[in-house]
Amino acid sequence: MADPKGFLKHGREVACTRPVAERVQDWKEVYVPGSLLPIISTQASRCMDCGIPFCHNGCPLGNLIPEWNDYAYREDWAAASERLHATNNFPEFTGRLCPAPCESACVLGISQPAVTIKNVEVSIIDKAWDANDVKPQAPERLSGKTVAVVGSGPAGLAAAQQLTRAGHTVAVYERADRIGGLLRYGIPEFKMEKVHINRRIEQMRAEGTRFRTGIEIGRDLKATDLRKRYDAVVIAAGATTARDLPVPGRELKGIHQAMEYLPLANKVVEGDFVAPPITAEGKHVVVIGGGDTGADCVGTAHRQGAASVTQLEIMPKPGEDRAPHQPWPTFPMLYKVTSAHEEGGERVYSVSTTHFEGDEDGNVQALHLIEVEFVNGKLEQKPGTERVIPAQLVTLAMGFTGTDVENGLVAQFDLELDARGNIARDADFQTNVPGVFVAGDAGRGQSLIVWAIAEGRSAARGVDRFLTGASDLPAPIKPTDRALTV
Repeated sequence: MADPKGFLKHGREVACTRPVAERVQDWKEVYVPGSLLPIISTQASRCMDCGIPFCHNGCPLGNLIPEWNDYAYREDWAAASERLHATNNFPEFTGRLCPAPCESACVLGISQPAVTIKNVEVSIIDKAWDANDVKPQAPERLSGKTVAVVGSGPAGLAAAQQLTRAGHTVAVYERADRIGGLLRYGIPEFKMEKVHINRRIEQMRAEGTRFRTGIEIGRDLKATDLRKRYDAVVIAAGATTARDLPVPGRELKGIHQAMEYLPLANKVVEGDFVAPPITAEGKHVVVIGGGDTGADCVGTAHRQGAASVTQLEIMPKPGEDRAPHQPWPTFPMLYKVTSAHEEGGERVYSVSTTHFEGDEDGNVQALHLIEVEFVNGKLEQKPGTERVIPAQLVTLAMGFTGTDVENGLVAQFDLELDARGNIARDADFQTNVPGVFVAGDAGRGQSLIVWAIAEGRSAARGVDRFLTGASDLPAPIKPTDRALTV
């Protein structure tokens, strides 16, 4: 145990963010560089090393949180990094992007603010990179087996790294022009600078993983041809079918899915564009959807110089404390203020869009909405609450409904879907087609980054067993696991 009295002596402290006026002028991460290290050992000392560490269960990866908290308290950063990597291939991703269900399950959180697990995690891995403690782990010998991974998001990368280290020859296929999936083009730079992806990719290249960009399986390369080339295939293509809003005026120009809008801003940072083809500059922006993707749109609009930003959510405003039906240690739905919300804009809850209004050139100019409420478990409109707000750019951030079946991948592999529209799989993450496996959102549905990495690691074990008859690779979860986080 780090410090038996640490949780009594110290309060919770989190990373410092840069001033709003400064950070909205650039795309760098919002946190003050180096602000965590002076406080992180003290924060790690608040971990009580519980006899039953519920944080393990709160995290789908089963991270060994009390162990690396103890090492961080003692400032043994190399040992802390080793324990961190024992269960998580990419802690620099989760330490920045995960909503931290582990903290919701922290035992200290029953009566006090939880341990800052996420901040400790990212401090350990950043320190490890700075100290050159993160090195390639090439396999001692090759198996002679080949695996194709379709998709280079967190699930695909985790599966690829595990399988490469097991001795298989792995090639990752990505339809975009750069590796990273939604990590690359769905996550704004101010939440995670892409240097963190780039150096992981270089580590994986050094281990032997091969990458093929600009190739969409099902269109550019037939699924049947891919199956002939490789001994096994892992599909980690995500749940990319975005939920739409079929109301009058949806066809107007200036209304875009979030994943049409966000990647273009990232491409500006990458140097592909001088200015984004879709921009919020000088416009009244409305973001429909109150989740993390919606917040990403809000922060992006601020940096592009929007005249105003309004975020709409159809559900009621969450409370600041746990609801009775979401007791500890479950992951509760709480009101949270992200860094993007700190930067300005208005958040409106319990409203539904009725239609859009445009000008004579077909450009969206306004959004009509109405308040809604739950009546006998159903959302109903409240008469007399209609109003109009200006909207010259609208982004739809309402989540995803399932796997893309239009590109031919599902049909060409002859894959079966489950009742939720995801690719069906068995206990080893294998589909109905022998040798074809699925991991991440493609099989699970839209979920968290920690679930994606956990699924990639577990699917890798299933592939390894299929190819060799046995496997020493860990399997954090089963396909049916929901644990404490859903």
